[in-house]
Amino acid sequence: MAANHHTSTSSTDLSGAAPKAQRLLWAGFMAILAAGVGFAIRGGILGQWAEQYGFTQTELGAITGGGLTGFGIIILLSSLIADRIGFGPLMFAAFAMHLVSAGLTLATGAAFAAGGKPLAFQCLFWGMFLFAIGNGIAEAVVNPLVATLFPKNKTHYLNILHAGWPGGLILGGLASFFMAGDAETKPIAWQVQISLFMIPVVLYGLMMLGQRFPKSEASSSGVSFRDMLGELGLAGAAVICCLLTLFFKSDLGLPPLVSAGIAAALLAVFGAATGFRFGHLLLAFLLLVQAMVGYVELGTDSWISKITGAIMASPANGLLLFVYTSSLMFVLRFFAGPIVERISPLGLLAVSAIFGAVGLSLLGNAEGAVMCIVAATVYGIGKTFLWPTMLAVVSEQFPKGGAITIGAAGGVGMLAAGLLGGPGIGFLQDKNASENLQTANAAVFERYRAPKENEFLWLKAAGLDGAKVGVLEDGGKEAQRALALMEKEQAKPEAVANQRQLVDWWTDTAAPTSTADKPLVEAAGLFGGRQALKMTALVPATMFVCYAFLLAWFAMRGGYRARGVGH
Repeated sequence: MAANHHTSTSSTDLSGAAPKAQRLLWAGFMAILAAGVGFAIRGGILGQWAEQYGFTQTELGAITGGGLTGFGIIILLSSLIADRIGFGPLMFAAFAMHLVSAGLTLATGAAFAAGGKPLAFQCLFWGMFLFAIGNGIAEAVVNPLVATLFPKNKTHYLNILHAGWPGGLILGGLASFFMAGDAETKPIAWQVQISLFMIPVVLYGLMMLGQRFPKSEASSSGVSFRDMLGELGLAGAAVICCLLTLFFKSDLGLPPLVSAGIAAALLAVFGAATGFRFGHLLLAFLLLVQAMVGYVELGTDSWISKITGAIMASPANGLLLFVYTSSLMFVLRFFAGPIVERISPLGLLAVSAIFGAVGLSLLGNAEGAVMCIVAATVYGIGKTFLWPTMLAVVSEQFPKGGAITIGAAGGVGMLAAGLLGGPGIGFLQDKNASENLQTANAAVFERYRAPKENEFLWLKAAGLDGAKVGVLEDGGKEAQRALALMEKEQAKPEAVANQRQLVDWWTDTAAPTSTADKPLVEAAGLFGGRQALKMTALVPATMFVCYAFLLAWFAMRGGYRARGVGH
């Protein structure tokens, strides 16, 4: 882990940096910041959309769905063409997607006046979809762009670039918090709130206007597209295809054998395109570790506000704690360079994994606000450097892969977060919550039991019915509102019947015992969340073992060194 084994120079040394590198770096920072602002604000305006246009929670879920999984698919596809058509045209495409996304979203009011709820739904759905595409294209460009701009300091500058994400979450979260209104004041119009993400979009557009984008290290060295694909090879592509199998099964609803068959066919096509080159076991191993990074960072982020809010008995405090950890990430990512000079990128990753495992374990056992803050601080430090430093390691070890190899790492991380992290942590919560409630009171468990078992990969477990738990939490208000909307709009008879069944269940079965049931159901949910965090701590613990193995492997070869394209 000695510093002299790492070839990066001082983190402030710009030797080797491309002309106007700083301008393009901060333009990329703004592009990622825009994604963070948009994601944070979107979560705070769903209530206004429901109220103004009559959407149910299911419809709001459809509008915001796709998320991380779609993000990962777009990164993979964009990375394949980045070196062929250049960084500039792709960034223009991302900018155009963001502009059209804003236009469609802001047209919702006029669409509702002209065509009612169905047209409003289409505007919001496609507006959010194009927003995700713009984010994915931008992510596929700015990672290899910054790696190219600062070839001697990739870890430092990729961490600065990715400070834009927590920065966007902070700005968007705080804006949403102060614009949400309360019992005495109306919220700021959602159109004003969602428009805030256009500020960094316009800024990155202006900063990139008229700039000459460099070619990647691989392209400028004359590496062919086939050779770039060959760096990923069958070994790396197999990792991606395993995740795509899950995507076809989980997101597209295809049968397992069909999903595996399509993924195998894609792997065969990839093999034919590369002359069936095997690639590098090291890269495949790094992609597997990156899948764990996506699971533990982005997957946990999907749940942690809810879980910590339950621990502190305050959803608002859970949100503020998430803003706090995002602030910690934002500040610390500017200091990756000096740390790497002392312990190498792999050393930084190993230390981060330890902090992540300890932090999640502490969160799972935390009692009260003070311990939550301490635990969240440890966890926040742990997750800060993982994502950008992993991208830097992949780029430093496989520069011949250009945008393809670094894009594969980003895409795998996002796919793992969407397909494994979010669902996996949710499954752990369901399993432990249902077992806890069944032990505490079997009758209450049967009252709130989901009709079907939950599935995650090959695992199955009984869970609590989310709709019924939601009805218990708000006393049936949302369920009754949704039923009134459906009847007014003459929705499909089957949907109306299902919703009426839920309302009748509440009125006839659950409401009479709700006062006694609610503490038991809430306690079970809290227990499930705690257990999920404790079990998730095993993921960064496993990552530490992987990083320790890599440190030993490189030590036997003279220490960790960044490789050039010619190696």
